[in-house]
Amino acid sequence: MTNIKKIKTYFLLIILLISIFSVGPSYSLTQREDSFKNALDLSSSGNFNLALKEWNMYLSLFNNDAAAFSNRGNVKLIVGDIEGAIDDQDKAINLNPDDLDPYINRGIAKEALGLWLSAKKDYLFVISKDNKNFSALYNLANVEGSLSNWENARELFSKAAEYNTGFAMARSSMALADYQLGNIDESEKELKNLIRRYPNFADARASLTALNWSKGLSGQAESNWISVIELDPRYSDEEWLTKVRRWPPQPTKDLMKFIALK
Repeated sequence: MTNIKKIKTYFLLIILLISIFSVGPSYSLTQREDSFKNALDLSSSGNFNLALKEWNMYLSLFNNDAAAFSNRGNVKLIVGDIEGAIDDQDKAINLNPDDLDPYINRGIAKEALGLWLSAKKDYLFVISKDNKNFSALYNLANVEGSLSNWENARELFSKAAEYNTGFAMARSSMALADYQLGNIDESEKELKNLIRRYPNFADARASLTALNWSKGLSGQAESNWISVIELDPRYSDEEWLTKVRRWPPQPTKDLMKFIALK
C-alpha cells in the first residue's frame, strides 16, 4: 500500500470512529419540550430527587439552556447542595444575563450560607433593572432584617406588598418590622386586617399572639395560638422562627415568653 493510500485509509478510519462515538439520542423539539416539562413537573410536585435526575439528564443533552440550569439550581438548593445551586445560577446568568430570575435565585442560595452582602448585591441588581420586582424587594428586606436594619426592611416589605397586593407574607413581615420598631398600633392594625382577610394565615396569627401577650391580653393571645398550632406548629420552634422564617428579635422574644407562660 502506498503512503497516499495509507493516509486515506487512516482518515477514513478516523471519520468512521467519530461517526460511531457521536451517535446519541436524536431529540425532536417536542421531545425536548416534553423532557423539560417532565423535570419541571417533578420539581413543582416536590419530587426533588427525581427532579434532580431529570434535570441532570436534560442538561447532559442540552447544556446551553439557561432556564434549565436555573431550575436545577433551585432543586439543588432544596436538597441541600447550596454551592451547587449557586454554580447553576452562575451558569444560567452566563448563558442569559438579561434574565433576572437567576439573580434572585442566586441571592436566595447565598442567604442560605449567610452571605448577606453578596445576596444584597444580586437583589439590588434586579431592582436596578426592575424597581417593581416584588420578589427582589421582599428578599432584600429579609437581608436588611438579618443585618438588623429594620427601618429599611420595613420600607422594602411595604413596597413588595404594594407591587403585589396579594403578597400576604410581605404584609405580615411589614407588621413584624413595625412591631420590632415599636410601632405597635400600626402592627396590630395590619395583623388584624390580614387575619380578617386570611383567617388561616398562621404567620399573622402567631405575630398577633406575641403582640397580645406583650400587652397583657392573655385571652386573645391564647385564642390566636390555638389556631396557629393547628395551622403550623413550627411557630413554637424558636430556631425555625429566627433562622428560617427570620422573625425580628422582639416579636420572637414575646412569643417565646407566651409559650413559656412568662
